[in-house]
Amino acid sequence: MSQPPWQPITPAKPVRQVKEPLTRDRIVDAAMRVLTQSGYEAVSMRKVASELGTGPASLYAHVANKRELDQLLVERTAEQMVFDDPIDPARWQQQLKATMREMLRAMRANPGVARAAIGAVPVGERALRTTERILTLLKAGNVPDQAAAWAVDLIPLYVTAVAFEETVQSASDWTPEDVERFVSNLRTYFGALPADSFKHTDAAHRP
Repeated sequence: MSQPPWQPITPAKPVRQVKEPLTRDRIVDAAMRVLTQSGYEAVSMRKVASELGTGPASLYAHVANKRELDQLLVERTAEQMVFDDPIDPARWQQQLKATMREMLRAMRANPGVARAAIGAVPVGERALRTTERILTLLKAGNVPDQAAAWAVDLIPLYVTAVAFEETVQSASDWTPEDVERFVSNLRTYFGALPADSFKHTDAAHRP
């Protein structure tokens, strides 16, 4: 129905956009997007804040610093790891290998997270559950306590290093032809080494 001409026209009130509240999960989601799109070096409190359309100061109410953000990225990746099978002492070695492969799969699904994990001690609940699983498998294999303590550090470090190397290689923009050429040149180089000084290296590089 039209408005009578003697009535003043009331301008429509602007609709206020309600901002979605900032949470730790939203911050980690944004950090994961930056990580996937631009790599680990691009992940900063300022960049994540920009991704969320806010200022860096607002993030510090939920995440203490970049170090904690790294831990949260590692924890988010650990949440994606699936270990369904119960521990079987008769198969502890196979299950340990399967655990390592699952860790690598999750890191590959989140390129760049390996860089956040290197040098960090996992303290999140899901990351600690992975640590506990590795220790349980090692104890199921009667590995001595001291050796198990070393192994539970070195095994995830090995997997993380593999994932990190793959991330570096993928960022180099090499084509399959580039890789094939590099490997061919590497074989030629190793083949030219003095066999009396590098006999094992010479034997190892041969098909």
